[in-house]
Amino acid sequence: MKADVSLDYQFTSSIEKVWSALTDSDTLEKWIWKNDFKPIVGHKFQFRAEPNEWWDGIVNCEVLIVDEPHTLSYTWASAGEITTVTWTLTQGEDGTTNLHLDQSGFSEATKARQGAIEGAKYAWINNGNQLEKVLAEL
Repeated sequence: MKADVSLDYQFTSSIEKVWSALTDSDTLEKWIWKNDFKPIVGHKFQFRAEPNEWWDGIVNCEVLIVDEPHTLSYTWASAGEITTVTWTLTQGEDGTTNLHLDQSGFSEATKARQGAIEGAKYAWINNGNQLEKVLAEL
């Protein structure tokens, strides 16, 4: 299945540091939202953002894959849409880390309303910028 959102990030941080930023609940809060994440397959958790008039601010998730430090995947259920977020990490020969994001499974109705996918892409780009700042502080 082709991902609906596919992004690549390059970081000068080690793969271990980037993995930690993806899997440590306190660090995740700094670049995504408050959460009760644990890197355990089957663990159900939530991301909690500030609600607004269109959204309750809750994303329900379940961990699907934990292959440290290369792959992390979880469901992402919010506003009636259930997608899958997959992070893939690779270490470059120069010590940099490539972080690849795929978010797939948007419904056909959502694909028809392309704005939802564009909104997700925009949010992940902003989150990636925040992650870069967080990594610089670790």
